[in-house]
Amino acid sequence: MAAQKRVLLLCGDYAEDYEVMVPFQALQAYGIAVDAVCPGRRAGEICRTAVQQGTGHQTYSESRGHNFTLNATFKEINVSKYDGLLIPGGRAPEYLAMNESVLNVVSMFSNSGKVVASICHGQLILAAAGLVKGRKCTAYPTLKPVLIAAGCHWVEAETLAKCVADGNLVTGTTYRGHREYIGLFVKALGGIVTGSDKKILFLCGDYMEDYEVMVPFQSLQALGCTVDAVCPNKGAGEKCPTAIHDFEGDQTYSEKPGHYFTLTASFEGLDASSYDALVIPGGRSPEYLALNDKVIALVKEFMAKGKPVASICHGQQILSAAGVLKGRKCTAYPAVKLDVVLAGATWLEADPIDRCFTDGNLVTGAAWPGHPEFISQLMALLGIKVTF
Repeated sequence: MAAQKRVLLLCGDYAEDYEVMVPFQALQAYGIAVDAVCPGRRAGEICRTAVQQGTGHQTYSESRGHNFTLNATFKEINVSKYDGLLIPGGRAPEYLAMNESVLNVVSMFSNSGKVVASICHGQLILAAAGLVKGRKCTAYPTLKPVLIAAGCHWVEAETLAKCVADGNLVTGTTYRGHREYIGLFVKALGGIVTGSDKKILFLCGDYMEDYEVMVPFQSLQALGCTVDAVCPNKGAGEKCPTAIHDFEGDQTYSEKPGHYFTLTASFEGLDASSYDALVIPGGRSPEYLALNDKVIALVKEFMAKGKPVASICHGQQILSAAGVLKGRKCTAYPAVKLDVVLAGATWLEADPIDRCFTDGNLVTGAAWPGHPEFISQLMALLGIKVTF
């Protein structure tokens, strides 16, 4: 049996929210160990992230994202035990590029031939370390002058999903390209994906939890799955606002505005029979989606046919309203326990909060910290594997 792959994620305050968490949790779901570090911080401490997105102005807007918890300590890094390095974008690279310890670590990865993947503004660190000279790379478009000055062979980004691979170097423009970016990184690590010829449907709504839609959505895309996202009364190309739910020491979670999530298909006229699985994100959208007869009918159809259904956090409010939990074992966000028990299910305590459970065709999780297990269990039901 091959040794588990291990990668390092280089974090900093106000790194882009998706560009930190999506690869962090996706790679763990695939069976890859990920250590997240930040200079001057220790395991268990947090980095604040930033939500960066286009909102119709001449440049992107920024707002506060989630608090990202580090799981390793920068001072204790041993580069030899890692197979690859990931550098998120956002504003963190601006100051990390001035840190000699950071530049030394990045150079050691590159010089030893290990895979280095950098996205958005992360390439500022590569340029400061002298690692783009003579290499093909792309980045967020505003980095073009500095990367050309650093000697790279600039690859123009036709879209903000553009990615480029040049030897052991993988670069991307923004999180919109995570499907290809994460896929190229896994391939460079020697990963082989099988069983991903699946079509998966996401049931979305306004103010669903930000991570709980995008992390599994892009994780499944990066495996090669066809993934559609729909919302009642909205069409393909329209957007749903999301909510950032976080744990900040209050008696319940806090809420901040998240990214706008772009739908890929229309709810009206949906052919549920063409999909292999259904995913229901949490957040606040399930409260009102549970009142929609068409939503209830859709959920009942997936469950009646025994197709995999994965629901997380408050998503189980929809399952409860659909009457499909009777006799089933499941978990949910603790505040949803009443819904689940009254629906006739056996409650499984999510302790710790990242616990997830599979009962037949049903995968349930309590909250977004459990995404690696949540996605991994759905992959198992779908027969999707990543091997090295």
